[in-house]
Amino acid sequence: MTDKLPWPVCLPEVCQQRITELLAGGGRKILGIVAPPGAGKSTLAQALLAQFGSAVQVVPMDGFHLANSELLRLGRSGRKGAPDTFDAAGYVSLLQRIQAQLAPEVVYAPEYRRELEEPVAGAIAIAPQTALIVTEGNYLLQGEMPWARVRGLLDEVWYLDVDDALRQQRLLQRHMQFGRSRERALSWIASTDQPNAVRIANTRYKADLCIAWD
Repeated sequence: MTDKLPWPVCLPEVCQQRITELLAGGGRKILGIVAPPGAGKSTLAQALLAQFGSAVQVVPMDGFHLANSELLRLGRSGRKGAPDTFDAAGYVSLLQRIQAQLAPEVVYAPEYRRELEEPVAGAIAIAPQTALIVTEGNYLLQGEMPWARVRGLLDEVWYLDVDDALRQQRLLQRHMQFGRSRERALSWIASTDQPNAVRIANTRYKADLCIAWD
């Protein structure tokens, strides 16, 4: 589920400038926001929505988590959040539809609901007149297929740089908020979130813009 903003967020000036430039170009644009888990991707996406209103719509990558039943069948439940626990090809197809969308078509996207720990199909209605789609997720810059197709569908990609200790503290709070004990949360961060974070950080150099985000 896309996080709501519990407090005012001050957008860095460079973000405001880049969004203004993207919107000034006309036509449909797609902005990607990438960073390791807990970096604040959803918070920045929601801050952009709050700042630019109806010109922006947020479509997170997390809606393409495989269902828990499928992860169990595949033996991947203990690695939920790794690249092969998403429907990456489905995400690429959605971005292609968004890129080519014309009125009056409405494109529907799935949304991940943290309280359910499951994706919900058709939860996000993307209007054809929306100028800027903001998609945020972990693997927008990955080099292996089919993730490698994502970068070519994005007009610009931002990478969020966050202090690692702060990011892990946010993750701990999130996991505990949604039902894990402190011990289980710390174990999950060490065994799953952190290896994924290293993989994501290795793609930082491919981003158009790196933003210090605390």
